[in-house]
Amino acid sequence: MHYAQLDQAWAELTAPGAPFEIGEIELRGARIRAFKAAPPDVRSVWLSTAPFAEREYIIYGDERLSYAQAHAQVASIAAWLTAKGLKPGDRVAIAMRNFPEWMLIYWACACTGLVVVGMNAWWTSTEMAYGLKDAAPRVIFADAERLERIATQPDMIGAATLVAVRAPAPAGAVAWSEVVSAPAVMPDVAIDPDADFCIFYTSGTTGFPKGAQLTQRSCVSNLMNMLFAGQVQGLATQRATGVEPPATPPIPIALVTTPLFHVTANNCVAYAATAGGGKLVLMYKWEAGEALRLIERERCTTMSGVPVMSRELIAHPDFATRDTSSLLTLGGGGAQLQPDLVLKIDAAAATARPNTGYGMTETSGIITSIAGDFFVDKPASCGRAMPTFEAKVVDDEGRTLPSGQPGELWVKGSSVIAGYINRPDATAETIVDGWLRTGDVAYLDDDGFIFLVDRKKDMVLRGGENIYCAEVESTLYQHPDVAECTVFGVPDDRLGEEVGAAVVPRPGATLDPAALRALCLSLIAKHKAPRYIWVMDQPLPRNANGKFLKRELRASLDIKDAR
Repeated sequence: MHYAQLDQAWAELTAPGAPFEIGEIELRGARIRAFKAAPPDVRSVWLSTAPFAEREYIIYGDERLSYAQAHAQVASIAAWLTAKGLKPGDRVAIAMRNFPEWMLIYWACACTGLVVVGMNAWWTSTEMAYGLKDAAPRVIFADAERLERIATQPDMIGAATLVAVRAPAPAGAVAWSEVVSAPAVMPDVAIDPDADFCIFYTSGTTGFPKGAQLTQRSCVSNLMNMLFAGQVQGLATQRATGVEPPATPPIPIALVTTPLFHVTANNCVAYAATAGGGKLVLMYKWEAGEALRLIERERCTTMSGVPVMSRELIAHPDFATRDTSSLLTLGGGGAQLQPDLVLKIDAAAATARPNTGYGMTETSGIITSIAGDFFVDKPASCGRAMPTFEAKVVDDEGRTLPSGQPGELWVKGSSVIAGYINRPDATAETIVDGWLRTGDVAYLDDDGFIFLVDRKKDMVLRGGENIYCAEVESTLYQHPDVAECTVFGVPDDRLGEEVGAAVVPRPGATLDPAALRALCLSLIAKHKAPRYIWVMDQPLPRNANGKFLKRELRASLDIKDAR
């Protein structure tokens, strides 16, 4: 393999005076790595795309928006928000599916120092009410589905201004047409690079989602890591194979398959394509046949999603007949690509190479990246840590372990979040002296590549969505006849894991799995509700400390007995 060439390309691109030169800065009491030539803020990233005015930017169904049109609308939204009296640091919630307006509002907030609150579109009314109370936005942009949920608990919006997007404005709300009719004059606002820019919610071990504070700097740092990953692996492969890249690199055209309220679609896919003057092709919902049609029609160069999407794409009966020759990369993030899928992508796609990035909401995007020949050679790895990260594997006492030995992965760098809003306890537990405790068990090999082994955190990873077991357990415990319950992941070929629950009824009572699911569906998002439920006639097994022995229990259960 080309590891000597990778080392050389890495050193060249990060050397003094090079585009990705690394320096150190003092941030939140810790010395961290940062790119010296990074843009100062996200506003600068968006404004730098003005020269692409004539290019197409966002495609949604039959709608086609150019960069010029997008810049005009972003300026109007920014002007409207400023005229409403919003100032840097104020929060703006976006509660909608992947509509073009999502990105336009996002860039407008970037340009005015406002903080985007990305509302999970799968949240129930109860979950939305929690998020809005926690984040306290001054403006809420919502589509028809979210407006319906707000209508069931109208008090959830508090004193915020509600804006209806792609839906009639209910009483007291503002129509989207009013927002975009504001003069298209971008306000001149000074941006603090270390101020909060985006609040993305990640499920919490206490049963409540945590609002992760992504900063202007952390988002820009992730973009630079994305750009570096493509350049360093491309340069190393070129030198090893002797194959020269095209004189004119193709304009990136990204099929956006996952929700924009996650870092995968937003910070990784959308940022990288936008910075390169590329095109975003938005999907309303995932369907492999529709994805193939859009790849063919729009000549997409990349498709990034959770692993099941790539698996379904190459297995679809239309894959052989649709023209996918424009694809250069296929893969994604949100969960680890299984080694067999890496090899299947490489064999099935004529032009596309497998790629992935491992990361977290708490790192504003990727920690590692791997693609092409490197991925095929190490299909069980998620790649090397990007240049702005220090990475180490530690034991339970925090001692650094040598290569080859598994332990918890800790990382430190300019992409790490500032913390969690309103949760100093969770922040202090997760970030220690600048080091982010990922909760993932991993090891490093002698080439510096990271291999994920397990998760220390008690969660289920279903189709790229983190589902914390405590949240589902606390919901099940709201049923008056549940005496004990424990939630865990059940292997699933399509989604990686499904949610399973073992429940014990209180003495003299019976439990109906259908009723338990209905309770969950009324309180938490659909994907969190247990697919498999075992009603037990004995207490759940515990260790000496009284904790449930989940692994032993899971191993003893037969999926055929689940209901």
